[in-house]
Amino acid sequence: MATGELTHASAAVDEEPGYGAAVTSSGRISAARMYEPAGPNSPFSTQQLARLDEALTLASRETGLDFSVYLGELGDDTRAAAEGLLASTDNPADAVVVAVSPGQRVIEIVTGSQARYRLPDRGAKLAVASMVASFKEGDLIGGLVNALRMLSDQAGSPRH
Repeated sequence: MATGELTHASAAVDEEPGYGAAVTSSGRISAARMYEPAGPNSPFSTQQLARLDEALTLASRETGLDFSVYLGELGDDTRAAAEGLLASTDNPADAVVVAVSPGQRVIEIVTGSQARYRLPDRGAKLAVASMVASFKEGDLIGGLVNALRMLSDQAGSPRH
């Protein structure tokens, strides 16, 4: 994940995956690829990216919501930018976007129209407070992972 990329926990697949890839029952693509270390512009190591991917996967699997993380510049209207990121997800109604702009010192958590019923503002505010505390200590990945855990705990299991 490079700075400024929106990372989705799951993706819809309209076509057959390529060689060495398969679509899992949850809709994610599992692909065998050669190991590539995190790029020089990445704020995270490969191990940190793996932790973030695992946190996104678990949060989405446990809640049925589509969690995404954005790390990068959000522009002048940070809320509108975060809402635009939410709109770009595969299923905006059931999505949660955690947008962090370290340079601007801004965190935005945006929930879709259905996700907001399961994730009230109070839960999002607690996750933001946790991220701020971790970020102050220089632990960007820890703050993101813990926030995803808190948000998934708050949202709970999907109701059927």
